[in-house]
Amino acid sequence: MAIEPMEQFLVHKIVALPPVMIGGFPLDLSITNSVVSMMVAAVLVVVFLAMAGKRELVPGRLQATGEALFGVVNSVLVEPIIGHKGKPYVPFVFTIFMLVFVMNLMGVVLAIAALAGFSEASFTPTAQLAVTATLAALTFLSVLVIGFIKNGFNMYKLVVPSGMPIWMLPPMIIIELISFVARPLTLAMRLFGNMLGGHVVMNIFASFVIMLGVAGLAGGIASLGFLGAGLSLAILVALTALELIVAFLQAFVFAALATVYLNEVVNLGHGH
Repeated sequence: MAIEPMEQFLVHKIVALPPVMIGGFPLDLSITNSVVSMMVAAVLVVVFLAMAGKRELVPGRLQATGEALFGVVNSVLVEPIIGHKGKPYVPFVFTIFMLVFVMNLMGVVLAIAALAGFSEASFTPTAQLAVTATLAALTFLSVLVIGFIKNGFNMYKLVVPSGMPIWMLPPMIIIELISFVARPLTLAMRLFGNMLGGHVVMNIFASFVIMLGVAGLAGGIASLGFLGAGLSLAILVALTALELIVAFLQAFVFAALATVYLNEVVNLGHGH
């Protein structure tokens, strides 16, 4: 049997809907496995936060977990990076963190389910560039809107370094502008690349477990296949644990970069 590690990322329609014409161009609004995965992730986030936000005097496990995650965003990201001005933006960053984290986590958990034969359940939303690019673009545009609301036309300071000699301004403005515009791309590619690569490697080692195990059934020297299958299984378990960590770290990095971009427009032209 051929190994198809990329098959788990194929997007297909679950509910086909007629296209909607917008400006003469058809817009396909069919519900795909990608859409379903993201909807499930959003529902899980809402349900978890609703259950974790009971404000009990003695917090249960869910409330303690929710408070710990919120504390990571508030105390580790927003407060140290933005300062006291960052308080209004904690919900924004926390929402980004939770949504990315749950989508990453779903990919790992559902990839395990795929080993039992449920290949349709192995879809990972954040392993799709279209999804990460949309998240990055929405985050970037939100930061721009916040920046213009707070600073107006003073936003030009983002691409005009202070204290720069006039004769150096034209090339520096171009460099800063390119760097600024490239942020959504790097934000999207980082999350996409890490989640895609990790799941491909997991799929390959899972295939080794099955292929070497089946080969070992032939007996004789082929029985060494069981040894290879056991080793591959041990590596797969280790990779699964690593992917659980990566799921959290990539959500943290995504939220951290969003916080850094927010800091630049909230504290435009000065530190906090």
